[in-house]
Amino acid sequence: MEKRKYIIKANGERELFDSSKLENSLKRAGADKKEISMVISKIEVSLQDDMKTSDIYKNAFDLLSRSNLVHASKYSLRKSVMDLGPQGFTFEDFMGAVFKKLGYKILLRRNIKGLCVSHEVDMIAQNDEKFIMSEIKFHNKQGIKSDLKVVLYVKERFDDIAKGEFYRNIDKDLKIENWLITNTKFTSKAVEYAECNPSLNLMSWGYPLENNLHQLIEEAKLFPLTVLKSLSSNDKKKFLSENVVLCRDLLEGGELIFDRMGISAEKAQGVLMEINKLLI
Repeated sequence: MEKRKYIIKANGERELFDSSKLENSLKRAGADKKEISMVISKIEVSLQDDMKTSDIYKNAFDLLSRSNLVHASKYSLRKSVMDLGPQGFTFEDFMGAVFKKLGYKILLRRNIKGLCVSHEVDMIAQNDEKFIMSEIKFHNKQGIKSDLKVVLYVKERFDDIAKGEFYRNIDKDLKIENWLITNTKFTSKAVEYAECNPSLNLMSWGYPLENNLHQLIEEAKLFPLTVLKSLSSNDKKKFLSENVVLCRDLLEGGELIFDRMGISAEKAQGVLMEINKLLI
C-alpha cells in the first residue's frame, strides 16, 4: 500500500493530502469529470511529501489551463483577488464595484464622526432596504487570518460611530448593518466572538457557509479583471490605476476603454472573447 503524503498549507500547518479538496475546488471552477480526473491523477503522480499547497495549486492550474482556459480562470479566482494588491485600496475599490453592481449606492474611504473621535470607514453601501458600513481587510498572502483583536477593534469603532450624530441621521426605515470583510479567513475565536455579537457581520472567502465572498463573486459573475489570462500584468495595472476593476467594466466600456489604455483592437477582441466565455 502506497504511503499517504503530507502537504504544507499556506499557514505552515502540515496535513495529509486529501484529493477530495482539490476535486471540490475544480468542480467549483466548472471543470467536468474528465478534466477533474486528469488533473487529480497527474497531481497525485507528481506529489511529494511536504509539498506546498501553493505548488499543488500552480500545477493544477497549469494542467487545467491546457484543457479549458475559462475553467482555469475560475479556478484561479482566489489568487486573482489577491493580485488586486499589494495594497488594500484596490480591494476596497473592487468591493465597492461589486456592491454597486448589486444595486447599492457606494461611498469609499469616508471619515465619520463618532461620539469620541472620527473613523475612516472603508465602504458605505446603501439601497432601499439596507445601510451598510464596512471595514475591509486585504491580505496578499494566503494563510494570513483576521483574528479576535481585529474583530474587537472593528466592533469598538462601529460602537463609537453608533453613539455619534452621523448614526442618528441615518434613515430609520433602513436596516443598519456593520460588516468586516476580508479576502482570506478569520480565526475560530474571531468567528466565535462575532457569532455572539450579531451587531457585527463577518464575510471572508469561505465564511459564512452561505453568501460568503467566493459565492458572492461567482454567483453574480463579478470577476476581477486580474482573472483574465489575455491581459498582461502591465495591462491589468493600467486598468486598476484608472479604477477599472471588474471584467464587466471592460465589456461595458467597449472599444473606447481599450483604445484609451493603448491596447490594440486585435488584443481587445481576444480579451472580450475571454470575458464573454467567463460570464456565460
